[in-house]
Amino acid sequence: MAIKTENFNMRMEKQKKSDLETLYGSLGMSLSEAVNIFFSQSLLVGGLPFEVRLPQYNAETLAAMQEAKDIAAGAIPSRTYSSADELFKELDNE
Repeated sequence: MAIKTENFNMRMEKQKKSDLETLYGSLGMSLSEAVNIFFSQSLLVGGLPFEVRLPQYNAETLAAMQEAKDIAAGAIPSRTYSSADELFKELDNE
């Protein structure tokens, strides 16, 4: 094993760091060990050790995402229901 003589520092959100420490701790490693594994894999494969791409959504999903944005922006009024039964009845009629 090579002797570690260099430091690498990075900044991240406090909650993200805590979540990552919990995740990697449950796998039996420290955050530093996980980062070293990531770097080793990057060197092994000659790049990122996973595929990086933009998600491809179908037309129905894109339309639903736009509708949600429009509702959040107030461009489309949101609907409210007094009960789950009322909601399901409306869905059945669509």
